[in-house]
Amino acid sequence: MATISISGIQHTYELTPATDNSDSPVLVFIHGWLLSRRYWQPLITHLSNRYQCLIYDLRGFGESQTYVCDHNRNRLSNDEFSPGYTLADYAKDLKLLLHNLQIDNAWLIGHSLGGSIALWGADYCPEAVKGVICLNSGGGIYLKEEFERFRVAGQKLVQLRPRWLSYLPFIDLIFARAMVAQPIARRWGRQRVIDFVVASREAALGSLLNSTTEEEVSLLPQILARLQQPVYFLAGTQDKIMELKYVCHLASFHKLFQNCASNVLEIPECGHFSMLEQTDLVCSKIYSILMHHGYLV
Repeated sequence: MATISISGIQHTYELTPATDNSDSPVLVFIHGWLLSRRYWQPLITHLSNRYQCLIYDLRGFGESQTYVCDHNRNRLSNDEFSPGYTLADYAKDLKLLLHNLQIDNAWLIGHSLGGSIALWGADYCPEAVKGVICLNSGGGIYLKEEFERFRVAGQKLVQLRPRWLSYLPFIDLIFARAMVAQPIARRWGRQRVIDFVVASREAALGSLLNSTTEEEVSLLPQILARLQQPVYFLAGTQDKIMELKYVCHLASFHKLFQNCASNVLEIPECGHFSMLEQTDLVCSKIYSILMHHGYLV
């Protein structure tokens, strides 16, 4: 584990050793809302033998906390240490991270909200980002009433979360059963509780509210349509958070979709956490995509 300062915030990251194949891309993993880099570990265990892998905590989540920024906010006279929480802001963080770590050959792999950040990141730094794989991520269509309900529920969830939640008996079992097709391991339920509690209130609310406006939702298809890099979507067939039809809707704006929707890969018996629920199959899909684009394993 290491840290690096980006936009005045210490970001926690982990970078696996370089592989023997210098032509292989670095796989950069971007986590979702109220989560952290830790959920990528099962994939990293498999993939790091063949590809160098980078995982990091988004600003305000996991161990990339904004305590200094929040504490000094009233005394700041400029935006140097008070960045926003839009998809564009997180994509700028990503661009700086790649630059500072001297990564110029990357494939971005994003989960849920992280998938949207990955699309923005590919648009911001096309020279460094060679491709994108989105897990349980889609959208691009604004449904006013549904989004308003989601925003209200999300705000209440963040604002009313008690700090003592992680001490409740069996709370990890509840989190291990939420948003998945089959219960995930109890330790992942525990990790979800921890990340839910420690996430910065400012980052949690800011990323939620900024990413779900009509303008922001409408921008995703435009960004995807102009991307020249290959973009793939892995969708859980039983994902109730990001249903398959919404994944296909967003994917349809990319040029690869015109070839019989070849950029949408379904993950059967899978909910919203494909990297935990179907780790082996997700790894296989990632290998296939990279091999298809000439990266031998």
